[in-house]
Amino acid sequence: MEPSAVVTRGLSRSFGEVVAVQDINLTVESGRFFGFLGPNGAGKSTTIKMLTGLLAPTTGTIQIAGMDLATHGLEAKRLIGVVPEGMALFGRLTGFEYLRFVARMYGLPRGQASERAEELLSFMHLDTEPKKLVTDYSHGMQRKLALAAAVIHGPRILFLDEPFEGVDAIAAGTLKAMLQRMTERGATIFLTTHVLEIVEALCSHVAIIDKGLLVAQGSLEELRAGVAQEGGERLTLEQIFIRIVGGDRSADAQELSWLK
Repeated sequence: MEPSAVVTRGLSRSFGEVVAVQDINLTVESGRFFGFLGPNGAGKSTTIKMLTGLLAPTTGTIQIAGMDLATHGLEAKRLIGVVPEGMALFGRLTGFEYLRFVARMYGLPRGQASERAEELLSFMHLDTEPKKLVTDYSHGMQRKLALAAAVIHGPRILFLDEPFEGVDAIAAGTLKAMLQRMTERGATIFLTTHVLEIVEALCSHVAIIDKGLLVAQGSLEELRAGVAQEGGERLTLEQIFIRIVGGDRSADAQELSWLK
């Protein structure tokens, strides 16, 4: 039986006296398109940084594809791709040079690295100006390049932190189709975004974090059942999310004094 893609137990991270993530017990099965949601400052990016080895947890354990990230970090990282919150691209390279560099770092042979870089640049529609430096790309173009770099080695688990931010609607549709094909072939997608319509359209399972605590986890139907209301109305993910974490932060509870 294939191990779960991601398993955390008692995962916590503190910055001095500030607890950003507290006692997270999370399980993501292999092959799932998984949405990780929460308000601003809830701990989403901190969690992803820990899951990808960019940030050490204060306490708790992380398993990636059955491997303990603390003791088998290099082996686990070979299996993952990441589009982080800050893309951290090498601006003085061209798109082709950057993708080929990333592929070589993952151990792909020189010829295969070049072939995949060219194919991805064409797929992302980034091949029209081959000599253009990454620093001169628009924000949306850099997002597409970051995603290309994350998938160039064929990862088993892909972590995406706001991957569609600044990407136009046509490109976003192409990227969504690519990600869905990846899950159909057995890859696991771990997505965090504030665009709940994307999560509802793509993800089969969701976890919600609020103030560093995991407050909900399960399939979309399980979350709907957990907040079901009288009348049998089928709630959207946005309505579910607001009911779970909205509280007095909802639009109905706040009003600007000069707009009353």
